[in-house]
Formats: sequence, C-alpha cells, structure tokens
Amino acid sequence: MIKRILENTIKNKLNNNKVIVIYGARQTGKTTLLKSMFKRDNNTVWINADRIDDKSLFEKESLVNFKSFLSGKKMLIIDEAQRIENIGLKLKIIYDEMDIKIIATGSSSFDLANKINEPLTGRKFEYQLFPLSFEELANHTSVFDEYKKLPIRLVFGSYPDVVTDSDPREILKNLTTSYLYKDILEWDKIKKSDKILKLLQALAFQIGNQVSYNELAQIVGINSVTIENYIDLLEKTFIIFRLNSFSRNLRNELKKSKKIYFFDNGIRNALINNFNLLELRNDTGALWENYLMSERYKFTGYHQIYTNRYFWRTKNQQEIDYIEERDGKLYAFEFKWNANRKYKFPKKFLESYPNNKTNIITPENYFKFITDF
Repeated sequence: MIKRILENTIKNKLNNNKVIVIYGARQTGKTTLLKSMFKRDNNTVWINADRIDDKSLFEKESLVNFKSFLSGKKMLIIDEAQRIENIGLKLKIIYDEMDIKIIATGSSSFDLANKINEPLTGRKFEYQLFPLSFEELANHTSVFDEYKKLPIRLVFGSYPDVVTDSDPREILKNLTTSYLYKDILEWDKIKKSDKILKLLQALAFQIGNQVSYNELAQIVGINSVTIENYIDLLEKTFIIFRLNSFSRNLRNELKKSKKIYFFDNGIRNALINNFNLLELRNDTGALWENYLMSERYKFTGYHQIYTNRYFWRTKNQQEIDYIEERDGKLYAFEFKWNANRKYKFPKKFLESYPNNKTNIITPENYFKFITDF
C-alpha cells in the first residue's frame, strides 16, 4: 500500500467538524485511500452512490429519513457523491442536525461542486487526489529508485493500478475507452463519445503547444464554442488542465493564448496508442514538459502552495515554458530534456519583469522542482 500525502491532511482536518470533500479522476485511489484510513464497522456508514440501493437512501430530503440509517453513527463516507441529487443540501441537513463526521468523494467537479458549494458554504474542506506523485512513490521506495524509473513514468504515467500492475498498457487502454470520462458521457448535453475521444487525441498531440479552439473544431468536426465547453468539462473531470499566457507590460506578448496538459502521461500516450520507449520516440520533450507540469501541480496542490500559473510567449516566438507568481514575485522555468542544450532566458522578459527568479529544469535537477517551493 503506497501511502498518500492526503492521508495526514485528512486526519488533521477530521477534528475540525467540517465536511471533507475529496475530488479526483476515476481510479486515482480515492476509495482505496479511505478504506486504508477507516474500518468498515458499526460506527461508520459507507455509501457508494454508483449503486442504486445505496443511492436510494438519499432520495428523501428529510432529517427523519437520514436519522433512520445514521442515528448513533460516528462517520458517513459517500463515494461518487455527485450521483446523488441535491447532495449539497442533503449533506447540509445532516451536518447541521446530526453529530457525525462526513467525507464525500467525487470524480467530477462540474456536477459535485455546483451542487455542494452554496449549501455547504463555510462547512467544508476541499482537496484533490491525483495519480501517484513522485513524492509519494519516492517515500514508498526511495528517491534513487524513482529516479531510475523516470523513463517508465514518462511513458506509462503513475495511476495506482499502472504502477503496481505488470501490464500497464491494458489498464491504460481500458481507462481511456470511456471509463475515465464516464461522468461527461452521462451528462445530458454530451451525445457523441467519439467527439470527446477525437478531441482528447487532438489535445494529446498538442501538449506544450498553444491551443487553438478553431483549429480543434476543424479537427473534431464541431464548432469552437462546443470545443471550449468540452475542454471545460474535461478539466472538471481532472483529465486535463489549462495554462494561460502571462501578459503585463509588453505590446507583443500573447495575451489570450492557452496550453493544455494531461494530469497523467500514461493517459496521454494511451489516447494516441503510443507506448514506445523514449529512444524510439520523437515527442520526448513534450512528455518531459507534461510530466513536470503535472508533478508540479500535484506538489503545490498537496502542500497548499497557492500560486498563479502561466507560460510566456511573444509574437516573435520568444517563450518561457512555465511561470509561477507567488507573493508578488515571478519564478520562471524552462524545461530541457537534454541537459547540455544551451538556453538563455529572453532579455526582454528579464528587463520588463526584474523581480524574477529563473531556473532551467533538466533530468539532472528536476527533483527539487517537483518536491520543493
């Protein structure tokens, strides 16, 4: 059992008497995490909202109903809570009227967050569980061991079942057939799963590059407004995340551009059906950038480091891969798979934004970037 960083966070927050909400893509280990922390005993009620009989317990929105199966219990755990209608209001009733700890998980924020935010204002803590992070894997084995497995992580990613199974290809292919974005497909506005898959494949080929919604619309065969809506939903089901362009001073800075990354390299490679080793690939630089971006996202999320994230690019092709803005200071990073490749940060950026710190991240020094701030 690989210990998750969120475990200590959840334990520390349990005594604060607020609802704990854990978001995360399917198969990232939300249920496994809770099963490792809490026993199935007479003091705990476990609800799996994917099951009709469990879900039916919450059909009646009344305190009398909730007391019928929760009275005398110390904890309520609801898995896939987004499947319960008006879940936020129902949890509010339980929270306000009963002395019981509540933990809810969800694989989509577009549904769960909309239903839970307003009713539970001031009554909840929210966290996100990612695929396994470098930090978690290194804690389980060693930093040296995880260093050695970098080429494997770049190709197969770090979903829990992928890390522990001898045939990661099959697991990743099963995930990307439809299971990973099941919540989107069941939403009443999504009609064709082939369009979602085609969009994901197009995005997979464009990691590290600026994304054009109009270009994607032509590739997928739907309009650009629908493309933007689909990307928003894919982000809210924790499959991808967006990075906006940084622009403050310069006239020729790109102001509305976006780049899109996957939370997991293995998912990206499964979508394009390419599990070739690094020496046989021509996209290693893109895989390296996606890996660093996702690992940095995990680290800042788990350790509650609040930062604004950007990339920087000008119309004459000057660029910086990644910028963080924290406490009024800019931290600029350039990602290079080849440590010997020369790079200088653009003079125009350094002059225009003097309050900055720069660093080039390579396989020789990436440990600090994804485990420190």
